[in-house]
Amino acid sequence: MCAIKSVRPSTDISPVGLTGAVRPQIVKHVLKYLELDLAFQALGDSTRRAMVERLTLGPASVSELAAPLPMSLPAVHQHLKVLEHSGLVRSEKVGRVRTCRLNLTMLDTVQSWIDARRATWERRLDRLDTYLATQPHETPASTTTEKEQP
Repeated sequence: MCAIKSVRPSTDISPVGLTGAVRPQIVKHVLKYLELDLAFQALGDSTRRAMVERLTLGPASVSELAAPLPMSLPAVHQHLKVLEHSGLVRSEKVGRVRTCRLNLTMLDTVQSWIDARRATWERRLDRLDTYLATQPHETPASTTTEKEQP
């Protein structure tokens, strides 16, 4: 299995315009999409999606997450690192047990992005539906070629 390396967005990115002024709105926009990239990258693997699905039921220890998976505990830890790096999962260690839980804030960010895309496509499809409703309906007879006369 190949480990995916990515760069966690940092707040020290400072795009400077031609005048030398920092544009905070661009930084915010870029950081938001870096976070989304990391989240979708993490969710691009079926094992990590299964872990996230399990965590929707509530917090779980690493061994509980690993139990149904056909892989070693170190491999599970690698997957958890990717999920934590993406911001989708948070974990804490108490004694010898590491407990993982979903980060609902990041899931809400992903859901908001998906909802915005869905709304855009629903508006486009509604406009197409309206346009098609104004067009004259063609009957099957009018679309066939003329029969040859004997």
